[in-house]
Amino acid sequence: MKAMMIDVDGVIVAHPDPRGWSVNLERDLGLKVEVLQEKFFAPNFEDIVHGRAALRERLAPVLAEIAPHLTCDQLCDYWFRADSHLDHELLAELAEVRARGVELHLATVQEHERAAYLWETMGLKDRFDAMHYAAALGHAKPAPGFYAEIEARTGFAPQDLFFIDDKAANVEAARARGWKAAVWTTGRQRLADLLAEAGL
Repeated sequence: MKAMMIDVDGVIVAHPDPRGWSVNLERDLGLKVEVLQEKFFAPNFEDIVHGRAALRERLAPVLAEIAPHLTCDQLCDYWFRADSHLDHELLAELAEVRARGVELHLATVQEHERAAYLWETMGLKDRFDAMHYAAALGHAKPAPGFYAEIEARTGFAPQDLFFIDDKAANVEAARARGWKAAVWTTGRQRLADLLAEAGL
């Protein structure tokens, strides 16, 4: 193993409430999560997360319709801060792996703005060697192109990589390309155990 590819949401970032970052959205910002999902995420996020549209370009007109009291800045700031609960125990284990000379890369489905927030504002750039995300790659997991583009950008062969993700479909897609991969369940396992099971 020359590098580990690690998912973000559900792995590095794990909200303490299973309902996620929007659990208190209506209470805090006066916006029903169901309305935001129906009017913004469902019709727009596929384009945004694949880099075909900018987040604010799609969000601004929706907010003007469903929550004129909110700006894009207010909603994005709330979203990114509420969705920033790091798993420090896992990060400590990953730091030990990195200290042994294994590169750590993030492999995640993000749009450009949250990717920058994770990398810069949350400081993940200090803990990882690189970040590969859907809007920059033009592909999202579990599409084969997501994994192929990471291989092309890093120069790593599939057999050099070990990938962890909280979704079985994403893990299976990685294995189909020849990566070693395992499903991560927050709070139920240790990284060392997954590495041992994978023969690493």
